[in-house]
Amino acid sequence: MLSFGAESAVCQIAIQNLKIKIYRNIILHMVLYGCETWSLTLREERRLRVYENRVLRKVYGPKRDEVTGEWRRLHNEELNDLYSLPNIVRVVKSRRMRGAGHVACMGKDRGVHRVLVGKPEGRRPLGRPRRRWEDNIKMDLQEVGVGRGDWMELAQDRDRWRALVGTVRDFRVPKMRGIS
Repeated sequence: MLSFGAESAVCQIAIQNLKIKIYRNIILHMVLYGCETWSLTLREERRLRVYENRVLRKVYGPKRDEVTGEWRRLHNEELNDLYSLPNIVRVVKSRRMRGAGHVACMGKDRGVHRVLVGKPEGRRPLGRPRRRWEDNIKMDLQEVGVGRGDWMELAQDRDRWRALVGTVRDFRVPKMRGIS
């Protein structure tokens, strides 16, 4: 028989697991609907991370500090350790890569393929060009060390492309200690 404190701890863990399942299976799917076509800027990626951290802080709740004994919010690194699944930006990048593989395997007469590889007519606005969807695909590949060559040819090998999509999803940026 478990004591009252042990029963409440087990119940608390079960509630957290249920909340994580709801977040992962319902909320995340609604938030990321259509993300295969998004061309994210760094600011938008940061806003998605902030949203995810806010949800995870609600799920895991505050933590009692060992030194002072006061309750405090969980730090981002603690949230990353607790939530072992890929973060929301990694999920967006992997879904975008998976969608790119589908587009690359389409015939050249399909509308989606023509929009992707076509060149718009007319003059472009002044200033730096906006980041395109294809540029994001190339940046995602460079992040995992496959930046050379044509990604459209690379996507024709489905098994290798599927492995690359998994690598993009599970890729962890090494932590830089001592740098703030």
